[in-house]
Amino acid sequence: MDLGGEDTSLITRLVGELFHGGQPQVPELPATVPATLAGLPTQLPVSPQAAPPSVDSRDAGLNGGFPTTTSSAPPVHPTVVSSEPEPVSKSSSQPRSGGHSRGDSHSFEYGEPSYYNDLIGTRQKDSPVEHPLDTLYREPSFPQGVQVIDEPDFYFLKGLKGASLPPVAAPLTAFDVEGVRRDFPALHQRVNGHPLIYLDNAATTHKPQSVLDATSQFYGRDNSNIHRAAHALAERSTKLFEAGREKVRQFLGAGDAKEIVFLRGTTEAINLVANSYGRHNVGPGDEILLTQLEHHANIVPWQLLAAQTGAVIRVVPINDRGELILEEFAKLLSEKTKIVSVTHVSNALGTVNPVEQIIPLAHAVGAVVLVDGAQSTPHLPVNVSALDVDFYVFSGHKIFGPTGIGALYGKKHLLDAMPPWQGGGHMIQDVTFEKTIYRPAPEKFEAGTPDIAGVVGLGAAIDYLFRVGIPGIAAYEHTLLEYATHALSTVPGLRPIGTATNKASVLSFVIPGVSNEAIAHHLDKQGIAVRAGHHCALPAQRHFGQDTTVRPSLAFYNTFGEVDALVAALHQLPKR
Repeated sequence: MDLGGEDTSLITRLVGELFHGGQPQVPELPATVPATLAGLPTQLPVSPQAAPPSVDSRDAGLNGGFPTTTSSAPPVHPTVVSSEPEPVSKSSSQPRSGGHSRGDSHSFEYGEPSYYNDLIGTRQKDSPVEHPLDTLYREPSFPQGVQVIDEPDFYFLKGLKGASLPPVAAPLTAFDVEGVRRDFPALHQRVNGHPLIYLDNAATTHKPQSVLDATSQFYGRDNSNIHRAAHALAERSTKLFEAGREKVRQFLGAGDAKEIVFLRGTTEAINLVANSYGRHNVGPGDEILLTQLEHHANIVPWQLLAAQTGAVIRVVPINDRGELILEEFAKLLSEKTKIVSVTHVSNALGTVNPVEQIIPLAHAVGAVVLVDGAQSTPHLPVNVSALDVDFYVFSGHKIFGPTGIGALYGKKHLLDAMPPWQGGGHMIQDVTFEKTIYRPAPEKFEAGTPDIAGVVGLGAAIDYLFRVGIPGIAAYEHTLLEYATHALSTVPGLRPIGTATNKASVLSFVIPGVSNEAIAHHLDKQGIAVRAGHHCALPAQRHFGQDTTVRPSLAFYNTFGEVDALVAALHQLPKR
């Protein structure tokens, strides 16, 4: 990279920025696509990087926070000094900030992916002088013999109208991914000698400093049981706990905080509905409708219920893209259908199910609907009132909150009619040896001392998501997913598993001839964390003839540069 014309103070400043505040951050490398992807636009649009909301001075303590003013200009790459935003011009012969000049006439407005020239064997250095930031996420050169495939096996990109192909001219606004990354301490470590690239977000997410602080502060200052004492700590603890309930209500768009029940997570929430609502509303010959996309946690509780009640489980099939066949869903509905339980977003494939269509169809035959929101709540805005869903469940650790805490939303009249599932303290109003009178919902479902610190941390995570802006998160992740989908298509032999038109976060794949575990270990050696396994979704995997896959999964703190590093590492897999 040529810095010969720059003042030496620039290098000094950038080196200082590099080591400011601890470990270096991942520089964002915006997106372009190799021309070898026949039939696809050469250039991917930059993320509709929604500008973060202006931060009130009261929120100035949000670690790494966001600027109090926003700009529609794309963020300036750390290797370029710019006094004002450059105009967007496809005809410009100069590369955008972050771009590399090439010997041909092609211009990369937003900076080419770092794997691009390596793939075609023409990476050029403008000067032997390198900027210090260049070495942060330098992908090693690909081994000799790696060839670019002219017709990648991403059949769905051309075969589906509109599949993963956004408008070329996406709006340019600023999503401060580097500001977000500063808020997550776990991201600033090295694994096996490399900066951590965490792409296992469908399993669990890392926590912003504000969540760590809120939980620590609770234990350090406010720790007390709730609803059971008159002293100051108990009052503070109770207020924090119920404030967490109100935050979940707002997060889900529920109408009443009493419709929110705290549990250990999605799994326990589904089990509560199966054991409380199911046992009292499902009988012999009744039907429970599931889909082939479900996590085991949304299969096994219903199997147990069916075995206990004599009910029958029906399964909605999927097509070869991993999408529900809605026509088959409609055919399976009948007056026998009592419960429909469906995931909002598949944890194994990333498919976003059309729950806004599923729910009214189920209601038309008198069935109640439970939606598993474990994978949707981190990535998409959710409004349970608008959906008119009966039950909605999610886990805190999937939305950047603590482990061991989650929530069930249930319509108030349904919760009021449901009996308790577990018995213990707090959920009672009166107890004699002859009978017990229970408190109303939600307390009757929250027996014993709850995870108070978990609720406090969950509330802090929701506060953080609101500050960043969930619509902006969804827009940024959408473009990052599309970029990653195209980038992975350059890996010879890679077969994507799950190619739905509407997807979120997940990039599952296999490479025939290489075990999924070997791929995951190879990536781990380079500091890249992915999941390899069945992802607790064997029925979905087996539709594609697989028991296991490799599953990179994205969050809003991931970057284009991290995608480049993943692709480069996959190109370095040992020859088969």
